[in-house]
Amino acid sequence: MTPPAAPQAHEHPQPAPAPGVLGYYESPIPIRRATLGDAVASEWTKIRSVRSTMWTLGVMIVLMVAIGLMSALLVTAADGDLDGVPVVSLGFFGVLLGSICVITLGVLTIGSEYSTGMIRTTLTACPSRARVLTAKAIVFSLVTFVITTVTATVVAACQTVILGGGVDPGEVWLRVTVGVGLYMAGLGLVSLAVGAIVRHSAGAITIMIAVVLLPLVLALFMFADSLRGLQRFLFEYSIPNQLAGLYGTGVTETSPSGWEPLLVIVGTAAVAMGAAFLALEQRDV
Repeated sequence: MTPPAAPQAHEHPQPAPAPGVLGYYESPIPIRRATLGDAVASEWTKIRSVRSTMWTLGVMIVLMVAIGLMSALLVTAADGDLDGVPVVSLGFFGVLLGSICVITLGVLTIGSEYSTGMIRTTLTACPSRARVLTAKAIVFSLVTFVITTVTATVVAACQTVILGGGVDPGEVWLRVTVGVGLYMAGLGLVSLAVGAIVRHSAGAITIMIAVVLLPLVLALFMFADSLRGLQRFLFEYSIPNQLAGLYGTGVTETSPSGWEPLLVIVGTAAVAMGAAFLALEQRDV
């Protein structure tokens, strides 16, 4: 038996499209304008999926806990008297070193995208540069605030138990936990802004470390009487002394105390972020 012949192409012609009409694909996914919430979700995915976040914040936690507990144990072993200084003030040393980690992560949050060229993809997906920087600032500051506040609270509680003293006043606890968390978040925003302006991770980190340490170092070598006013200013408004002010242990009698250091860093962060927004809008990628 002879098999049936295969149908020829001309036996079943395809209908020709109407003149002037092209075929197209219609996605079932609804199309809508991107919002700030979308940018925040994107930045949250980025910051929690890169190793730099785990390493820098992990090192910060270790420094805050280890140095805070070690200082309390050393005071206990030496039978030292804090002479009216709050017990929780010993957490200052760990926070000061941990601030270097916050500075590093703040710069890397945007600087790493410039070094790898990923910033082009980010701005293609979200052309609004102000929205991108705002999303980075929101995510980074919240992560820094939460982790710093929780760690500072744990350290303060452990120091109180180790030293066996009475519980410090509530305002002191609020400053060394929530206040320190807000201060570190503000310092991180300054670092983020410098990273956006400089667009080079190593350079921006170097600048920020100089901002933290250089005023204090310069003040130590100002011996001339004519420089006493400048020396006092550098001492009082250096970042280490402002952090010490939150703990109630400033180096001078007129050092910022109470909530004043927090107001200073908030103002500094606002100015730095304003400059970063302007630089991002004015310059090409």
